[in-house]
Amino acid sequence: MESLRDVRRIMEHEVKKGSCPLMFERIEFGASPFQTITSEEKLDEVLVYLLRLKSFQQYAEKTVINNVYMDLDIFCKKSQFKRSHSIMEREGIYSRMQRYKKKLNPDYGNRLCLETVRCIFTLPKVEMNKYKIVHEGRETYAFIMSNKYILGLFTYCEVASKSVFSGSVEYGHLLEHEQKIALLENVKDVLFQALLLDDVEYGNSEMSANFYTIYCLE
Repeated sequence: MESLRDVRRIMEHEVKKGSCPLMFERIEFGASPFQTITSEEKLDEVLVYLLRLKSFQQYAEKTVINNVYMDLDIFCKKSQFKRSHSIMEREGIYSRMQRYKKKLNPDYGNRLCLETVRCIFTLPKVEMNKYKIVHEGRETYAFIMSNKYILGLFTYCEVASKSVFSGSVEYGHLLEHEQKIALLENVKDVLFQALLLDDVEYGNSEMSANFYTIYCLE
């Protein structure tokens, strides 16, 4: 993984080329950030949802190309993160995740869980009007970002999710075993990760999107 300094330098260069200067601010844990995956069928359902396939393909609008997904090489040894530009690419990721799932052989007896954290992004108020549009009769925003810029935002989200430490977030609402997961104290493997930028919320000059991680626990 590139250092954040290198990532920042690349993103600054992309802004000069025209990318929207949306910046990562922080991650937040919601009221119920962890869901136990208790069966292979449930795991497949989660993967299908995140990849917008099968019954969830209805959610795959044009902005689905902004989503960043974990993918694997043909031997399921080396992971990489990338955007997908077609349903065929997402189906390919799903197929490789099926092979990776068999390789990891996860324990469905409370040893597999889905973590959902909210990634908060900000944009200077003076920049907001540049990206304001009206879509289907309502006011919203269209942030134009290059591939390198979006992957840079993903890197910030990934690093933040791995860098949580006691006192850095509000843990009062988390159970003890959930705190351990957040701190990566009992995490064995990461089965899958995704940042879904096709499902965002706006408010108070901030934009937020969900960052998902499927953990195999020890």
